[in-house]
Amino acid sequence: MSNEEFRAAMSRLAAGVVLVTAREDSLGEGGPVPEDVGMTATAFMSVSLDPPLVLVSLRDGSRMDDLLAEQPRWGVSVLSESQRHIAGRFAMKGRISDRLLFEDIAYVRGEASGAPLVGGALSTLECETEQRVPAGDHTLVIGRVLTASLPSADGGPLMYFRGRYRQLG
Repeated sequence: MSNEEFRAAMSRLAAGVVLVTAREDSLGEGGPVPEDVGMTATAFMSVSLDPPLVLVSLRDGSRMDDLLAEQPRWGVSVLSESQRHIAGRFAMKGRISDRLLFEDIAYVRGEASGAPLVGGALSTLECETEQRVPAGDHTLVIGRVLTASLPSADGGPLMYFRGRYRQLG
């Protein structure tokens, strides 16, 4: 089986779309400079109710994988069907500066994580890493959910199926 065959087979599994975010303290002149980092993910799922745990799969060596190896607290915004532009922007893999990614996106800063949580998301979570599990060319990051919010967002979930963003219905 080739990578392309595997990718094509898995593209037929519909997945919800989330934005994983964290706050990074980069060193600049005069000390740490906080910077927001975000990544679109479809490999995200709940793991346990008691304790509340979630899992996200991160490509080894990606900026988010490197950041979550250092920063234990992070956020997740479950994107709505009207937030396709946000998913697309954060899936651009380095084609745009991180500072510009958040430029015109409404968000609140999570109290427990400091991570940006997207306004208008169907739900938001703040997590703390419990475990990192190497898995092939990815790392499975298991996080304990510290907070969960249900903003008053309208619409259905943003889905990813056969290589495209989709809506239910």
